[in-house]
Amino acid sequence: MMAIKLKGLGRGLDALLMPEPTKMTTAAASGIPMLKIAELQAGKYQPRRRFDDAALAELAASIKAQGIMQPIVVRKTETGAHEIIAGERRFRAAQLAGLTEVPVVIKEVDDKTALTLALIENLQRQDLNAIEEAEGIQRLIAEFKFNHEQAADAVGKSRSAVSNLLRLLELAKPVQDRVVAGSLEMGHARALASLPKDKQVMLAENIAINGLSVRATEALVKAQNHPAEDSKRPGVPTAKSKQQKLALPLVRDADLDRLETELADALGTYVEISHQATGQGELVIRYASLDQLDGLIGRMKR
Repeated sequence: MMAIKLKGLGRGLDALLMPEPTKMTTAAASGIPMLKIAELQAGKYQPRRRFDDAALAELAASIKAQGIMQPIVVRKTETGAHEIIAGERRFRAAQLAGLTEVPVVIKEVDDKTALTLALIENLQRQDLNAIEEAEGIQRLIAEFKFNHEQAADAVGKSRSAVSNLLRLLELAKPVQDRVVAGSLEMGHARALASLPKDKQVMLAENIAINGLSVRATEALVKAQNHPAEDSKRPGVPTAKSKQQKLALPLVRDADLDRLETELADALGTYVEISHQATGQGELVIRYASLDQLDGLIGRMKR
């Protein structure tokens, strides 16, 4: 079985796999061989974890009306079946459309090339979320001993882009799941990566509920990571300034620190509690945008 040279593969997948079909001409009508759907099996290197049901239904309707415009790329297995390398979404939609056979292009490729082709096809069609991209690249590194530079070249990305993607796999699992589900963007995820995992989960929930922008998320993360520095900003009173204003001593103990941390985690934002010996005090809750303020007020009203 041959191995296709991987250098620059991400920039020329279509040329490698097959010529682009003529517009409005089905693959079957172009003389491309057909295989029964029962002879195909899902690719073990498919990087996509999630297929959108509504999008599949739309594609199935299009296939039923016009046929498959681009063949499915497969390779023959030792058992005689044909494993899908590229085109699993078309395969699933063809099943929904009730087709019994589909056009195919059969390639003789090794596992390394099969994974790379499956990954690149999805990247070029922008079918993958950031976590799926990262997992696919990580498989190239773990299973086939690519370094970051080789993986970047294979999928047509910069080395820094690959490194940033791989950092997402260090996020807490619930945060990764939100990226896969689409409730968090890559920018949100990158900002959260610098936080401890428990805080990542808390803030990710806040982002999803309140629809926070990436910029607002970055501000919140900075406040979590550098609360002392953040408290020096205009408009955020410090313990010293409040003590001078009230001319009363402030009381600080472990219980107040714990309450402050718990409240900050629950709200997903900067919180400061200043307590006086008289039993009175102040509670400061910081917000990064009016949208976040609305969300905070809504949560406190519940």
